[in-house]
Amino acid sequence: MKEQDVGKRIGANLRQIRMSRGISLEALARQIGVSKQTLIKVERGEANPTLSVIWRISNGLEVPITALLSLESDVAIARKKDGLKLMSPDDVFVAEPLFGSHGMVELYRGYLKPRGEYVSEAHRTGVTEFVTVMSGCLTVEVDGETYRLEEYDSIRFRGDRPHKYSNPSSSLAIMHFVISYSRL
Repeated sequence: MKEQDVGKRIGANLRQIRMSRGISLEALARQIGVSKQTLIKVERGEANPTLSVIWRISNGLEVPITALLSLESDVAIARKKDGLKLMSPDDVFVAEPLFGSHGMVELYRGYLKPRGEYVSEAHRTGVTEFVTVMSGCLTVEVDGETYRLEEYDSIRFRGDRPHKYSNPSSSLAIMHFVISYSRL
């Protein structure tokens, strides 16, 4: 899927969800801390929002990210070469949604560049993250505590607080994420 197609898909879905709830662009912009002009560009498909902006929109509308991407099908295969790529503003972290939302769960593949860091804003209340390191190593900081994970190690934590992922190595860290929403 082309990058501009992703932006258009997100924009169309954002507009549909926002309009169906009767939320103005101004109100949504104030609620999530993103400028109205940015939201206008996203809705028109003129901008590909960063992962941070997508999370803010998702949290503000209380929908899974995949609701903005509309990745639904009865049978789906998530191939690395065909996946959507959601980038951090500095391109150090990439998250690939693997499938659409299934009930209250989303699945992602993530990549963190060598010596890279990604600071995630707190998600909405009730979000739990499960992360498994598939290749490389990773440190995860939650509530001031740092946890080091090696290949095939997993961690579970409340995602409704700020958290940080760091790759202390000189190799790419590859992870699988499960995001669980206790309330949608």
